[in-house]
Amino acid sequence: MKIDIMTLFPEMCEAVLSESIIGRARKAGKVEISCHNIRDFSGNKHNKVDDTPYGGGMGMVMSAAPIYNCFTSLYDPETEAKPHLVYMTPKGPTFTQKKAVELSKYDRLVLLCGHYEGVDQRVIDAIVDEEISVGDYVLTGGELPALTVVDAVCRMLPGVLADDICFTEESHFAGLLEYPQYTKPETWNDMQVPEVLLSGHHANIAKWRRERAIEETYRRRPEMLEGAELSKKEKIFLDELKKEK
Repeated sequence: MKIDIMTLFPEMCEAVLSESIIGRARKAGKVEISCHNIRDFSGNKHNKVDDTPYGGGMGMVMSAAPIYNCFTSLYDPETEAKPHLVYMTPKGPTFTQKKAVELSKYDRLVLLCGHYEGVDQRVIDAIVDEEISVGDYVLTGGELPALTVVDAVCRMLPGVLADDICFTEESHFAGLLEYPQYTKPETWNDMQVPEVLLSGHHANIAKWRRERAIEETYRRRPEMLEGAELSKKEKIFLDELKKEK
């Protein structure tokens, strides 16, 4: 998979994407990620990429031309299909694990990081395929949201993690929050690791983890259970949890 990030701060993005799992995946060739400075496509000597909004108002708006020119430099329309372009904006639908899986299916993905008071609507209408928000709040720019999306998407790609189970059992992937985790030592501050995890009985451990995942989801995010696929026994287990309330 190839991911391009259009931004005013490529160094900021590179600093994050060069570290940890994503950094190793890039070095290993599991994913290709490039950061492009929109200012390089401003077409003026001052690298100006914004201007005052028509109709008045506070702040500045990113101009259409530099963004368009940056995007069209990423591919040859005569020989290549248009990459899927995502604009990071608080006006978009909220990013989810389901969307991360969906985006991971693309061979080519481009993320546009907005700034200031936003982006000229005309370039959004012309080239953007979808808009995504990482939450109901406003950030200085789209870089942090874009990095969040890249991290979540890259984890879904073959070979980025050691095994698929590394993400299929994580919170949100299967519609549930993740079960509690424990590591050595066996006793810490007079608190014990649950005995079942020390038993070596894989079926019992799997059952315990599944039930704890259901319990964690019920306690913290009960609305998620509406879309979760539960067996008959798991539904009975959930009903018992509700009775305890």
